[in-house]
Amino acid sequence: MGAQFFGGVDVGSCTTKAVLLDSNLKIVGLRIVYSATDFMASAQEAWRLCLNEAQVEPRFVAHVISTGYGRKSVEFASTTLTEISCHAKGCSHYFNGPLTIVDIGGQDNKIIKLDSLGRRVSFKMNRKCAAGTGAFLEEMAIRLRKPLEELNTLAESADGEVTLGSYCTVFSATEVLEKIKSGNPVNKIVKGLFRSVVKRVLEMDTMTDKVIITGGVIEHNHYLAEIFKEYTQIPVLIPEHPQAMGALGAAFYASEADV
Repeated sequence: MGAQFFGGVDVGSCTTKAVLLDSNLKIVGLRIVYSATDFMASAQEAWRLCLNEAQVEPRFVAHVISTGYGRKSVEFASTTLTEISCHAKGCSHYFNGPLTIVDIGGQDNKIIKLDSLGRRVSFKMNRKCAAGTGAFLEEMAIRLRKPLEELNTLAESADGEVTLGSYCTVFSATEVLEKIKSGNPVNKIVKGLFRSVVKRVLEMDTMTDKVIITGGVIEHNHYLAEIFKEYTQIPVLIPEHPQAMGALGAAFYASEADV
């Protein structure tokens, strides 16, 4: 058996994703681990778990491409590509363009627009502020004394919401505490927090054509897509593996590399 598998590793600031595709571009391995402070170690761990899941030895992998914030820490990668290129590649593989890709990550948000052929026509990234990102929701979960994984269920269960005026993470934390002190239900506060995340993203650029949301935040908080639909009135879709889209795109690129 010759080299017939292709890998992608996305080293983000919060999590590291590894994907392995077979010769038919089917996912045979997918693993996500926390990046912690050692990107090289997290990349090796995610890749090891990915290969173990697929029961594939490294010698049968033709190419591995790394992407993400810590992409240069992946020593076993054949080459590196930006997360912008890899998210675009992953989404255009699954969805026909034109597309507006919204990637909500742990530390930043990105909006990538593709034409009907999957070519990038524009790209924007949020300012150096955690508001509207995964870090923002993590901080709010701590303030609410609720597990992060419960936020989506809480937002879905709310029959109304508490309007939050502050977008800054620091000011929002103070405002949330005041809302709790005033006796507002937690689920309505969470729904208000979700809306503030969506508003911050919508401030970045217009949503056109078809919106594809990727990233770890939407992976665990699907209800955000419903709020996006309220504002945009256009199709808003979540791919099957939104958190791993960058790694998937890298693996698709790896499949096109010369063996």
